[in-house]
Amino acid sequence: MKSKNIIYLLAVLVGGLLMLIVYQSLSQPGVKDLKGNYTELASYRNENNTGPVVRIFAVFTDSEDWEEMRAYGDFMPHTKYGNTKVYFFNQPLDQLDLFPEAPYFKADFQEFCIGSYEKTAMGNSSFKKYPFTESH
Repeated sequence: MKSKNIIYLLAVLVGGLLMLIVYQSLSQPGVKDLKGNYTELASYRNENNTGPVVRIFAVFTDSEDWEEMRAYGDFMPHTKYGNTKVYFFNQPLDQLDLFPEAPYFKADFQEFCIGSYEKTAMGNSSFKKYPFTESH
């Protein structure tokens, strides 16, 4: 009788622990939790799975909240020994295409770029305000 109660107690503890793990896994913060309005305009990922994976994102935002933009960049997928770049635009550009080589999009769109985020292969991140203008 006593061993049966121990088994039930262990089953309840394991079930409770599993429910806690599932809840915490599903309630992680993400892009949807940011206050600003962010819309992905375009993305690029190279097909190289054995070498460095390069990801480039173009995102529209209607605010200049630099900390929120940095947080958005931190939420973007990143691969060890890969490189992730996010460019933020203040216009919802319809014809924006991304390319694998720098500057990654046509020079016509550089005037609308208000910020850039980069996470390098070693996991270091950086953020630049107005990366294509000299006046800021």
